[in-house]
Amino acid sequence: MSQICEITGKRLMVGNNVSHSKRRTKRVFKPNLHKKRFYVPEEDTWVTLRISSAGIRAINKKGISACLKEAKEKGYLK
Repeated sequence: MSQICEITGKRLMVGNNVSHSKRRTKRVFKPNLHKKRFYVPEEDTWVTLRISSAGIRAINKKGISACLKEAKEKGYLK
């Protein structure tokens, strides 16, 4: 499974660990993903999403239907 949020599109980022002596080694920044079920009242179904914490906050603010529609338009959700 890929490390991508299905609502916000957040994915892995690559950066550097920087030591005190300024040596740089590659590292990976992972999004804070959760597997969560949401009820969609318009469709009368449950939807399971792999979603970041920012995505959960967006759903709480806008609603599940609006977020799903927006994610489909942007191509994050198939």
